[in-house]
Amino acid sequence: MTTKKTTITVKTTVGAPVEQVWELWTTPRHIIRWNYASDDWHTPYAENDLRPGGRFLSRMAAKNGSAQFDFTGTYQAVDPYRLISYLIDDGRPVQLSFVAKGEETEITETFEAEQMHPVEIQQAGWQAILDNFKKYAEADGRPALLHFETTIGANAATVFHALFDEKMYNEWTTVFNPTSHFKGSWKKGSKMIFLGTGQDGKEGGMISRIRENIPNRFVSIEHVGIIEDGKEISSGPDVERWAGALENYTLTENNEGTLLSVDMDAFPEWAAYFSETWPRALEKLKTICER
Repeated sequence: MTTKKTTITVKTTVGAPVEQVWELWTTPRHIIRWNYASDDWHTPYAENDLRPGGRFLSRMAAKNGSAQFDFTGTYQAVDPYRLISYLIDDGRPVQLSFVAKGEETEITETFEAEQMHPVEIQQAGWQAILDNFKKYAEADGRPALLHFETTIGANAATVFHALFDEKMYNEWTTVFNPTSHFKGSWKKGSKMIFLGTGQDGKEGGMISRIRENIPNRFVSIEHVGIIEDGKEISSGPDVERWAGALENYTLTENNEGTLLSVDMDAFPEWAAYFSETWPRALEKLKTICER
């Protein structure tokens, strides 16, 4: 138990240029991939309005569903590629500095300790998250993160319904496969199977888990296995390569309707396929929502 205000500093050097480090640190589609201290926790959802007075939110959750909390605060200062300072909602200040050193970036994070846990535990936890960020930023061979978006002239509730309603899903995903369909529940934590019949007449697809579902705002899908010849396969080289790949849908209402963003992991051999099919799928979805 700490009895007075204590300042803690953690730091690391990341083997990537500061422009890349800044993007990975501040963009929600990246934040959800590194922002956890141990492998039994994750961040299924994040928001980030990176400007003085802007708000941020990272939803920290145990993977087994036993606990969850939102880490939130307000930015005090933002100097791109150099400095971020913010107040956590409990009033504690945090400051980050980014120092460019050629193809490397030094990150220093200083924060005021809270008074419920020993300083050593707090320092270890924040350092673990920083070390996890370093690992993510320097990772080789990870899937490419593809981003697609469109503005749909309808409110978020309408778009959300069209995305995940069984009949409408089967309609807009015909771009990927004429027999595309799913079996399962969109409830957070539920198992979901995505299926389609190949040219050989055999059924294949992905075994997945709904990582997060915030109605009308966000859905995250984590792929954990594959379907071959109608059989579920949960181990082997192909499964291990795709295991943990994410497919995320973010809905943001604006003056024109709803901005729908899709972020997904894809290995190089699939990047061209998805780059060609996703824009057509989103155009089909847009037509469905606006008709």
